[in-house]
Amino acid sequence: MNKSLLVALGTTLFLGACDSKPQTAMAPPPPQQQVAQSPSFMVFFDWDRSDLTPQAKSTIGQAAMAYKANNNTRIMAVGNTDTTGTPDYNTALSLRRAESVRVALIQNGVPPTAVQVSGRGENSLLVQTGDNVREPQNRRVEMGGFQGAQTSMEIFKDPRAYCQALMDKWRQYRTSNIDTPEAAAIAKCEAGDYQAGIPTLEDSLIRGNLVLPAPGYRWPGRSISPS
Repeated sequence: MNKSLLVALGTTLFLGACDSKPQTAMAPPPPQQQVAQSPSFMVFFDWDRSDLTPQAKSTIGQAAMAYKANNNTRIMAVGNTDTTGTPDYNTALSLRRAESVRVALIQNGVPPTAVQVSGRGENSLLVQTGDNVREPQNRRVEMGGFQGAQTSMEIFKDPRAYCQALMDKWRQYRTSNIDTPEAAAIAKCEAGDYQAGIPTLEDSLIRGNLVLPAPGYRWPGRSISPS
């Protein structure tokens, strides 16, 4: 290769290097912050009734404890119906259901001024149906709007830590009888069988109207609701 060719090649490479723009490194997007969700609860009613079932009373107790545990200032109780009956009748029925929940919340220690009620009648169906259909899941009151609620889902990421929190809470209220389902569940947790141990301990705390480590939610992060 002669000298003139080498000079030409060197000039071309130099100019190409000058023309290329430096690549600007793109900053990674900021990590998304997970917004803590307010706990919510639902209680269900028999057809054309506004009185509370035992399961509904237990759930309301959980809602009241979640309210108190997080130093909330407000809780909403919103009544709903299925599509049987006239719209006006259903609006009134949904308000009666919400009022039943309000009274129960107050009996569980929530200040009367902190509970707000409303009724949506058949206008907010949980299960979409036609007219005049008796759908149990539509006959409900939703409790939510916990102003200032701070429910963390982080505890569910570590089943061992969550199981330990359940065990610690249960041991504060345990009886002298050691041959219990709770004792067996604790043994399961300590052996690492969280799938078997956690639900039993959660059920026991719920039956005892004791607030769970994440008020209103049970492992692995689902809202407490009637079975």
